[in-house]
Amino acid sequence: MTRARALRTRCLGEDGVRNVAESGTLEDALRYVAATAYRHDVASGATPAEAQRAVSSALLWHLRVLAGWQPAAGAAAVRALTAGFEISNTEHHLRSLSAVSPGPAGPGEPGPAGFRPPPYRLGTLALAWTRLARARTPSELRTALAASDWGDPGGDSPAEVATGMRVSAAVRVATAVPGAERWAASRLALLFGREVFVVGRRIPDASARRAARLLGPRAVDAGSYAGFREALPATATWLLDDVDEAADLWRAEARWWEAVEEDGRELLRRSRFGPHPVVGAVALLSADAWRTRGALELAARGGGPGNRSAEVLDAPG
Repeated sequence: MTRARALRTRCLGEDGVRNVAESGTLEDALRYVAATAYRHDVASGATPAEAQRAVSSALLWHLRVLAGWQPAAGAAAVRALTAGFEISNTEHHLRSLSAVSPGPAGPGEPGPAGFRPPPYRLGTLALAWTRLARARTPSELRTALAASDWGDPGGDSPAEVATGMRVSAAVRVATAVPGAERWAASRLALLFGREVFVVGRRIPDASARRAARLLGPRAVDAGSYAGFREALPATATWLLDDVDEAADLWRAEARWWEAVEEDGRELLRRSRFGPHPVVGAVALLSADAWRTRGALELAARGGGPGNRSAEVLDAPG
């Protein structure tokens, strides 16, 4: 697909990400980003969280354009791969309903208290956001999820809903996106391992049953991290190969993004027809945005040349 390949020009690439990371200040980084494909919502004086959110919004716009060019199968693949934006919208909405302060934020997500971004504009990439946004209590939101393609998360707390939606998204990617089962299963293994063996949080039965479709019942029912890792299928175990302790799962995050980026390049290079070039384009655009958000975080901390910029290129988390 020529159009899918053309969207690679929206990526900063290794040199661009390094330039952002090595900026002396966040303001310097913002001036650089303002001259790139991420420029639309980038504004001088933005906080790190606002700048990262702007990068995420630009990524979403590029993916909406890509989906708009596709026939039904290609658009469905993009929709499945971009479910994280609807999850983010739902998490923020549920926090406001529950009056729960957000926990530590990941790149591109709000960090400082009081930063309440507007919902991402999903357009045709939405699965059930219109209905979810109308919910006025956590129980209403859970009911809306259960009646949608997301399915019942098994609870209505922010943690239960966030985990349930991520499990559902992984299963959808594995079943609906050609060539992405390995991404979905390994990402789900990382999520499940963190929740159960690092945070110590029980996965609701509804979400556990759904996760077992990709990870297998032995892994989902394992009582230890070692047993969990041993029981994982080949589509997921590669990610945790040398992660012997649950506390070191953070190392697998970088490996996952590197694999997605490498697979994305291969899909674009080898595939000529069908949804594979589209999947590859989504992978490359998403990995580049992830690295760019990390680079902005480094710039906000003082940036500058040296080993710190290499951290972004080696570990886009």
